[in-house]
Amino acid sequence: MAEATFIIEIMRYRPEQDQQPWLQSFAVPYIDDMSVLQGLQYIRDYLDGTLAFRWSCRQAICGSCGMMVDGAPRLACKTFLRDYPGKARIEALHYFPIERDLVVVLDDFMAKLDSIQPYIIPRHDKSLAEGEHLQTPAQMERYSQFSDCINCLLCYAACPQYGIDSQFLGPGAIALLHRYNMDSRDGGSASRMELLAAQEGVFNCTAVGYCSEVCPKAVDPANAVNLNKTQVAKDYFLRFARPKGACK
Repeated sequence: MAEATFIIEIMRYRPEQDQQPWLQSFAVPYIDDMSVLQGLQYIRDYLDGTLAFRWSCRQAICGSCGMMVDGAPRLACKTFLRDYPGKARIEALHYFPIERDLVVVLDDFMAKLDSIQPYIIPRHDKSLAEGEHLQTPAQMERYSQFSDCINCLLCYAACPQYGIDSQFLGPGAIALLHRYNMDSRDGGSASRMELLAAQEGVFNCTAVGYCSEVCPKAVDPANAVNLNKTQVAKDYFLRFARPKGACK
């Protein structure tokens, strides 16, 4: 009996020799529990050692193996060949420059990540002798969902607005920004809100919502964007609110 095979079509690009990306097909041995990542590893190990792609944990934790599978942003380690009828097309994540094959350039996202100050800026200075900055379980629950982001960039590849305007802060960065703004221990929300209110902030989002559909950790970046649209609008109108005691 012939061994079952699966066809993986890969969009290749090697900048030192290719003028533009091109499609190459490989036949890999098929088993029911084989992931896309395992298929790519088989190709690199046995068929073409020049194939480039990122991966690390193989457990949907590191976020390294994001790529397009039949046109949809997916984690290769969490996507299985059995869900595709005999053939799947693999490409680098949309809207990012391709460094090589399935590897994209991360510089733009890293700059955006740095801009949101993704760390706790304490509300008050506190010495080690005074102990930790404590919070209750209820206070942690306010941001817990948004802290699950693994920076896989699937939401960016799903965002048509980022595809049109790469200056848009984007769903992943906004979700992480929201996580820190909601942390009761943090005092840096004012500077982060300036980013959200800027021209390339939350109002650049066109509310497609696909970013949340493709998120492998159910972070729901679209909800973070919508919550901050409300907050930015509220902050804007509060500027014009008459303070108590003002002259009539």
